[in-house]
Amino acid sequence: MASDLTLKLHNTLTRTKEDFVPLDANNVRMYVCGPTVYDFAHIGNARPAIVFDVLFRLLRHVYGVDHVTYVRNITDVDDKINARAARDFPGLPLNEAIRRVTETTANQYFKDTTALGCLEPNVQPRATDNIEGMQGLIAKLIASHHAYEAGGAGEVLFDVGSMPDYGNLSGRDLENNLAGARVEVDAHKRNPADFVLWKKSSPEEPGWNSPWGRGRPGWHIECSAMSERYLGQVFDIHAGGLDLIFPHHENEIAQSRCAHGTDTMARYWLHNGFLQVEGQKMSKSLGNFFTIRELLDTDVLGGRKWPGEVLRLAMLMTHYREPIDFTVKRLEEAEARLTKWYEFAAERTTRPKLNLVKQKVVHRLSDDLDCNAAFRVFDEVIAKAEHRESDRYAVYYTLKWLGFSGPRSAFVGTHQNVLTAVRALAGRSENNIRNLVKSAMEKPTWPSGKLRPHVRTLAAIVALRDWANTHMPPTEDQASPFWHEVRSLREELEPESNTAEKHIDSHVAERLAALNTGDFKRADSIRAALLAEGIQLMDSKNDAGERATKWEIRR
Repeated sequence: MASDLTLKLHNTLTRTKEDFVPLDANNVRMYVCGPTVYDFAHIGNARPAIVFDVLFRLLRHVYGVDHVTYVRNITDVDDKINARAARDFPGLPLNEAIRRVTETTANQYFKDTTALGCLEPNVQPRATDNIEGMQGLIAKLIASHHAYEAGGAGEVLFDVGSMPDYGNLSGRDLENNLAGARVEVDAHKRNPADFVLWKKSSPEEPGWNSPWGRGRPGWHIECSAMSERYLGQVFDIHAGGLDLIFPHHENEIAQSRCAHGTDTMARYWLHNGFLQVEGQKMSKSLGNFFTIRELLDTDVLGGRKWPGEVLRLAMLMTHYREPIDFTVKRLEEAEARLTKWYEFAAERTTRPKLNLVKQKVVHRLSDDLDCNAAFRVFDEVIAKAEHRESDRYAVYYTLKWLGFSGPRSAFVGTHQNVLTAVRALAGRSENNIRNLVKSAMEKPTWPSGKLRPHVRTLAAIVALRDWANTHMPPTEDQASPFWHEVRSLREELEPESNTAEKHIDSHVAERLAALNTGDFKRADSIRAALLAEGIQLMDSKNDAGERATKWEIRR
C-alpha cells in the first residue's frame, strides 16, 4: 500500500470531498452500474466505464492489485430487452430471441470497453444468474415489513413509507417523489413512490418461479443482490452516472439497508456528469446519437473513425463530475495531445528505479480523480529544456498505466522507423534491405491507426533519400553497392510516392483556398486530417506577402 498518499473523493451522499478510508485496506471493494444490454452502448455509457476504470487503476496502485475488487454488472433482464427481442427476432420464441439480443450486445460492450483502454473488472455478474439472491432479499423485506405483495396480483412493492430517511442520497422530499420503477403498478401502491421488487410475467414473457408467482425482478433489486453477493452487505464505493442517483441508487440503498438492517449500503457514492454532443443533448431525433462501436468503426462523427484511446482522452479531459460537450474539435485536440506525448515517449529495457512522473500523476489523480491536472504532468515534462532517457520512459510507462496503448516503437512516426531501419542496414547483408524497409513501413503508427499506404511509402522515400544524401560518395563510381541498392529501392518506390505527394498537395491547396475565403473551420479540419496521416503543415508568407504552406512528414 502507498501509505504516503491520501486519496480524496467527492461523496454524493455527504456532498463533500472526503478522505477515502476503506473498510478493509486488504479488500477494497467497488461496484459500478453496468449496461442494460438491449442495444449497443452509446458514448454516454462510455464515460462511467472510462472514469471508474481510472479509479480502479488508482486503487490498485495505492492498495495493491490483489487487494481491490471491482464489480460491474450486466443487466440482462428488462422490459426493454423483451421489446427489442420481439422486434428484431419476431419468428423466434421470446426467450431464444432475448438470448440472441443479450449475448450480442454484451459481447459488443466487452469489445468496446477493451478498445477504450479499460481493464476488465474482477467480476461482471449477470442479473439472470442472481435471481435466487434477489428473491432472498425480497423475502427479507417482506418479513421486516418493508415490502408487501400487491393485492394478490403477483407483484411485490417496496414500502418507502417504512424508511424514515428515504431520499438522503438524492435530497428529494418523500412527498414530492415520483415513482421510479421501470414497470408501473400504480393501482396497487400504498404510496406513489413505492417501487417494484417483483413483477408478474405473462406466459410469453421471461419469468422465474417464486413465492409470489411466476415473474421477474424489478430493476433496482438486481444491483442490490449482485453487490451483496460479491462485495458484502456494506462495501466501500458505489459509482455510476449522475442520472442513476434517483431513482436507481436511492432505491438500491433503501432495499439493501432495510433488508440487512445496516446504516449504509456503500460508504462513498461517486457519480459522473452528463454528456452532450456538439452542444446538444444526445438524441436519435437530432441525429447526434452515436454508439461506441460506430465511433470506432465508422465515419459518423467528423467524417472519420476515432481510435479508442482518443475517445478515452477526450472523455478524461473534463473533470468527471462536470458535464462534457463531446465535439469533433475536442477529439482533434485529444488526438493532437496524445500524438505529442507518444512522439516524446520511448520504451526502455530496464525501468528507472525512481519514477517521478508516475508519482506526480498519481498525486494529482488522488484529488478526486483530477485527470486534467495529471495530464499536465506530461506537458510539463515535455516542455523541459533537456530530457533524459528516463523522462521518455516515465511518460511511456505512465501512459500505459493510465490505460493508453502507449507508443509502440513505431508510434513515433513511419519516417523515423524507416530511417532507423535503413541506418541499421550498414552492418547487414545488402540483400535484407527490401525486407527491413518493408517491415518498418508496415508497422502501425499514429493514434488514428496506420498511415495510408501511399503516405507510408512516401515516408520510406524520404528516409531513403536522407540516408543516401548523408552517405553521398565523392562520385557515384566510388559508391558502395549498398548505396546503389538504397537508391535503386528509392527509385522503385518513387511512382507511388508521387501519388502521395499529389494527394497531399491537393489538400494543401484546398486548405489555402479555405483560409483565403475565411472558412477557418474547414482549414482546421484539413490540417487535422493530414496530421492524422502523419503530415505536418507549416504556414508562412511568400515574397509577395501571400499565404503559403509547406508540408513535411512528421518525425
